[in-house]
Amino acid sequence: MDSQIIEVLNVTRGVAWLPWAVSYFFLIGLSYGSFMLTLPYFVFGRAQHEKLGRLALLGALVCGLTAPVALLADLHGPGRFLNFYLHFQPQSWMSWGSFFIPIYLAGLLLYAWLALRGDFAVRGQGGTSLLARLYRLAGRGGEAPRMAIAAAALLALAGAVLVALYTGMEVMVVHARPLWNTPFLPAQFAATAFAGAIGLALLFNRFIGGRDSELEIGLNRLLVLALALVLTLGGGWLFVSLSGVSPSHSAAFSQVAGMPQWQLTAVWTALATIVPMALATWRPASSGLITGLIAVHSAWMMRWTIFIGGQSIPKTGAGLYDYHLPLGNDGLLGIVGTLGLWIALLVLMLEYLPWAGQAVAAGNEKATNALAANAIASH
Repeated sequence: MDSQIIEVLNVTRGVAWLPWAVSYFFLIGLSYGSFMLTLPYFVFGRAQHEKLGRLALLGALVCGLTAPVALLADLHGPGRFLNFYLHFQPQSWMSWGSFFIPIYLAGLLLYAWLALRGDFAVRGQGGTSLLARLYRLAGRGGEAPRMAIAAAALLALAGAVLVALYTGMEVMVVHARPLWNTPFLPAQFAATAFAGAIGLALLFNRFIGGRDSELEIGLNRLLVLALALVLTLGGGWLFVSLSGVSPSHSAAFSQVAGMPQWQLTAVWTALATIVPMALATWRPASSGLITGLIAVHSAWMMRWTIFIGGQSIPKTGAGLYDYHLPLGNDGLLGIVGTLGLWIALLVLMLEYLPWAGQAVAAGNEKATNALAANAIASH
């Protein structure tokens, strides 16, 4: 009887974490990062930060309400999310996340309602329409006491910290992928989320808030600090990988160091961090559009590289798996759909939420008056 030798080289596997997951991690990061930017005005009462606080609250709400939809889509049905509660697994960070997300969102919604309750009451004055009655109902009691707002902010802050922790840890604990299994990952997720939130505030300031130059300068300076932290964390990972202090970090580096795709990614990462830092330092009053776009883009691409790029590295074998973004629900259409939902929620909030307080309204009126004056002068 002839003997046969069967040699198995490798098995190509599709990605388990789809672009839906990238959208979720991206949006929830922007949400808790934006929430942090609201605290100086709404909690500590610093009037000079009113516009930032209101724009950031808008960003926290629209991103926070869109993110769970992307998460449910990644799970392919709400029933799977329900199983986290029916079958709690205390050793699973993902299982803990099913509790942390509602804590954060409930705290955020309560905080937003209390912060805007006085504005709701003002909008409901003197009207008889259904919308006016709803405003009066939401604004019942008038402006909320600062202690109540601070208490709601504390709840939202606890939820934000827990969400930031679990979203990093549930990826870090995957020992089979050395690129993920690093304590630098949760910190880098949080740092890029905050940088992305600053970028979103810069874009909102340009397109929604009437472009406040002082706010643009302040946000650009804050972005420089956030990106410096991102660079420091990246440099720390690189040092640990090259020094041989940690075998798992060295293994992660050796997996990608010789790959042209990852070399290009490393160049992109450096440029996407250094270029906005240089622009924000050189021209802080006029570079907000570019630095904001790059910061938001970097927050997305960092997560795409970690999730999709990380899954392209075989757990056994050499080379890389090829990944081609599908056009259907699990690919491009899903990303576009999430963006569409985000835009729809943003439009609804701009239309019905009293997001523009006195400072923002005054800034818009000032800009309108300046444009009118320029038009008169030109004639």
